[in-house]
Amino acid sequence: MNVIILHGTKGSPAGNWFPWLKEHCLAKKYNVYIPTLPTPDNQSLKSWEAALHQQTPAIEKETILIGHSLGATMMLHVLEKLKEPIFKSIFVSPVMDEINIPEYDDLNKSFIKTPDFDWLSISNNAGEVTIFHGNNDPYVSKEHAEFLQDQIGGELKIIKNGGHLNAESGYTTFPELLDIFI
Repeated sequence: MNVIILHGTKGSPAGNWFPWLKEHCLAKKYNVYIPTLPTPDNQSLKSWEAALHQQTPAIEKETILIGHSLGATMMLHVLEKLKEPIFKSIFVSPVMDEINIPEYDDLNKSFIKTPDFDWLSISNNAGEVTIFHGNNDPYVSKEHAEFLQDQIGGELKIIKNGGHLNAESGYTTFPELLDIFI
């Protein structure tokens, strides 16, 4: 099983709960990939697609995709283009539109195409879907996660006092993730 974890804007493979999750996945003999996606310099959908292609194996049915924030949005672009479904998709604090923070909205703009995604292809290719969102996320409103669930289904898990489910919100571990796939 391959596990691919995608960080968000201004993120890195060493941030948040990513190293913790990687260790747990490696202990279960999963192959784990956390590509370094260009951010904030040179951040664009095209540069992230190139980095993903260079740093991870082909995404196929024995893959679990996990994306945090804009990494969850990036997953939509990946899933839209696949020829067969993957095993599982886990979206954490997904960004589906502008968040009204100009610096981030400018960095994120090439990824956002909410009404124009091929939702049927994404839904067909996503495998088992889980969406996590903090009930008090200071950046991305709960409506983003609800909209995503409306489009592709899956289970929406609202985390009380989870914030943006990042290190800033105290998330250097994320046991709820282990509960759904390890």
